[in-house]
Amino acid sequence: MAHTDLAKAEASAIKGEIARVAAFVGIAIFVVLLALILAFVGTSLFVAEWLLGSIGWGVLHGVLLLVSIAVACGLAAVGVSGARIGRAFLVAVGVVVGVSLLLSLALPNRLYTSIGASVLPGVEPGVRPLVVGAAIWAVIGLVGGLIGALRASGAGVRIGALIGGVVLGALIGAVTAIDTGPQVGIGIGIAVGYLTWIGLMGADIARTGVDTDALKARFYPKQTIETSKETLAWLQSKMPPGSGS
Repeated sequence: MAHTDLAKAEASAIKGEIARVAAFVGIAIFVVLLALILAFVGTSLFVAEWLLGSIGWGVLHGVLLLVSIAVACGLAAVGVSGARIGRAFLVAVGVVVGVSLLLSLALPNRLYTSIGASVLPGVEPGVRPLVVGAAIWAVIGLVGGLIGALRASGAGVRIGALIGGVVLGALIGAVTAIDTGPQVGIGIGIAVGYLTWIGLMGADIARTGVDTDALKARFYPKQTIETSKETLAWLQSKMPPGSGS
């Protein structure tokens, strides 16, 4: 009886020590994760303030980066190859470089100003690039919306595609008409790059779909089942007639 009580007491003490160690390990892991999150957020805000002039870019770019990674991981989980995700990323990098250069050098603003001076001489010079840019891109958006409407089904979807194309085009024209300067231009370019990466990955999976058969095969122990069937058939062949079915 005394030995039993002693064993119970020691087991209880050991359980207490295990719980104590587990609690401290859990706290340590939580603190490390918190430190990593703090380092990521702090670095993002610091770099944005240092290079782009505003911590707001750090918040926006950080959110878009995490969303991009989440989308990429989700696609990889359902069987999308890394090459396809990588190609979308490379295109997005090219978009970042292109948009950043265009806006940093104010090339669209200069183009709209030149066109406006020839086409709209009566409009105030200060708003002339905005009017020209919004008009040009609204027409481009209308064409894109028309193409989308022709491919869509349903009157509501078609009307939405047309209106959405015009509104999106006008917004793009308005943004590109601004002489942003290098910092804001690069900030917009990076944001557009993230959105491009997300959009391309989404368009890829929407176009090709998910290979459900391949996805099912990854979680189906086909070789084990086939081997088991072969083993069972071999055992049945070795059994004397009438000893089993």
